[in-house]
Amino acid sequence: MNEVFDFAKEHMTKSIEVLKKDLNTLRTGKVSIHALDGVKVEYYGAPTPLNQVANVTATDATTIVVNPWDKSVMKDIERAIQEANIGVNPNNDGESIKLYFPPMTEEERKKQAKKAKEFAEKAKIAIRNIRREANDEIKSMLKEKLITEDEERNALEEVQKITDDFVKKTDEIVNKKIDDVMKV
Repeated sequence: MNEVFDFAKEHMTKSIEVLKKDLNTLRTGKVSIHALDGVKVEYYGAPTPLNQVANVTATDATTIVVNPWDKSVMKDIERAIQEANIGVNPNNDGESIKLYFPPMTEEERKKQAKKAKEFAEKAKIAIRNIRREANDEIKSMLKEKLITEDEERNALEEVQKITDDFVKKTDEIVNKKIDDVMKV
């Protein structure tokens, strides 16, 4: 029984971690280098994460500077950023690539908040799917007569409590991110 609970907790924790990664890609009032997390650069024939071919830093609230370690991949980095469609055009000065993000409008903030809610819903669906798997495992244990009906009922209630806790965590994380996004 404890194995089922551990399975549920472990997988639901992974869903929360994925949610946090997704939320890091959203833009708040201040730009984050995580906005470039999804950018892959064609580097010697292999798609490589941008942060593995260049130093990426946020110099101020609206600027990100990308300093490639190998200047021969400048054009590839520039192309990858344009294809990533993150809302800015790269400015290549031969030494580094600068990304100037305009200050966020109210409309952009609302779009980011909506994306955050979509990420939350995706996480909740994953959590509910894990709950279903755990419940199925408990029901099969009852069929195999490994547990009694009372134990089944208690186990299903425990899985529901675990699920409720993780759904609540998801809401707290997303609401905090939405507050950050909407803060001017």
